[in-house]
Amino acid sequence: MLSELNQRSRDIFRSLVDAYLEKGEPVGSKTLAGLLDFPLSSASIRAVMADLEEAGLLTSPHTSAGRIPTEKGLKLFVEGLLEIGSLDPAERHAIEAHCKTAGDSLENMLSQASATLSGLSKCAGVVIAPKLDAPLKHIEFVPLSAGRALVVLVTANGAVENRIIDIPLGTLPSSLTEATNYLNRRMQGKTVEEASAIIKAEISDRKAQLNESAERLVSQGLAAWGGGKKSVLIVKGQANLLDNIQALDDLERVRSLFGVLEAQESMAKLLDLTQTANGIQIYIGAENSLFALSGCSMITAPYRDGSEKIVGAVGIIGPTRMNYARIIPLVDYTSRVVSKLIG
Repeated sequence: MLSELNQRSRDIFRSLVDAYLEKGEPVGSKTLAGLLDFPLSSASIRAVMADLEEAGLLTSPHTSAGRIPTEKGLKLFVEGLLEIGSLDPAERHAIEAHCKTAGDSLENMLSQASATLSGLSKCAGVVIAPKLDAPLKHIEFVPLSAGRALVVLVTANGAVENRIIDIPLGTLPSSLTEATNYLNRRMQGKTVEEASAIIKAEISDRKAQLNESAERLVSQGLAAWGGGKKSVLIVKGQANLLDNIQALDDLERVRSLFGVLEAQESMAKLLDLTQTANGIQIYIGAENSLFALSGCSMITAPYRDGSEKIVGAVGIIGPTRMNYARIIPLVDYTSRVVSKLIG
């Protein structure tokens, strides 16, 4: 499509989209005449705008002469005409610093990445956390307070995950130690799913030499990572979408998006997108079924583990009228920081 436009049409189209992304209002021929680097009459500009509208790249939301880009037009602009900006050192430092504050917890680090993206972009930050499928090295129960314990799990690749579980009041330290030793004997070198299947079968057949309290701890420890979840969807800054409500033009559509993001099937769809992605992916409006009713766009980039395998993605969700030139490098750099910390 881009190759079919002559240079004059490209310049007018680029100037119109730039003005629309900045102001969020229909752009008329008089405004464009003042933005172009070459002299051109309003009548000539209107003729080009009419051609672009016929091609499906522009539309007129009102009866006025102003035009705005369609989703098809925005996609063409982002993929072929957008001049990507660069991050300043302060933004790079903020991304690195916030991700590193999470310590050894993968989920905390990814949560920080999502929150940082949200804060810097003023959109909703999204992170798909991978399922914990690396071979296990160690698991331990640590008492926290009456009725609560921390389950610490270390994988063979060095990742550390923590979960807080409820335990019966009066649970003895010896039961925590017994549960820890039992799990370590059976889980080491296996994935969570593999070990869970073995342990659940053993407890079901009453082959486990555990007292009642330790058996309950083992079951709760497994449940902390169980449930068949393949991934965790971390969304931060949803309120930023509501702040852009004038751009989105419909509160109910944004509320419906929140509902979609909370649904399990949306995680599966996002994971599918992640596994096939190779670099920055941009989904504008209805081209992604997740956002067909919301007037939103999503920008994602995959992150990788130490073996260069794609294990998840970071990104943002925002209005279709967002600052793509600034947000694309934000997402790209965050994905590289996360990959480096995981690897």
